[in-house]
Amino acid sequence: MAVTWNVVCLDSTKTVGSLSDVVTEVHWTASDTQTEGEISYKASTYGSVGLEPADSESFIAYGSITENNAIDWVKNALGSEEVTRIETMLDTDIKAQIQQIHKLMLYNLSHLL
Repeated sequence: MAVTWNVVCLDSTKTVGSLSDVVTEVHWTASDTQTEGEISYKASTYGSVGLEPADSESFIAYGSITENNAIDWVKNALGSEEVTRIETMLDTDIKAQIQQIHKLMLYNLSHLL
């Protein structure tokens, strides 16, 4: 399972106290792909998380935020149990897709014999 986390967009507020362009919410996707033979199976999910209020000591200027910063924020906001649940759900979805294709292949093969 190699889940890829991506940032779709960042919502921000113009000012919070003395800080400008403060990210308040991160929209994200998590996806996984598995290839078996010539068939690729994909599962993905979308979500958004609100962030805790920014503090001046850990604040990152909007133009300096990297995708890794934002993904870390998402995972911290979700918590490790929810991150694991999401990644497991994607893996389970892919396994179900593979199982369904195998059932269809066996069904089709049984009707050819």
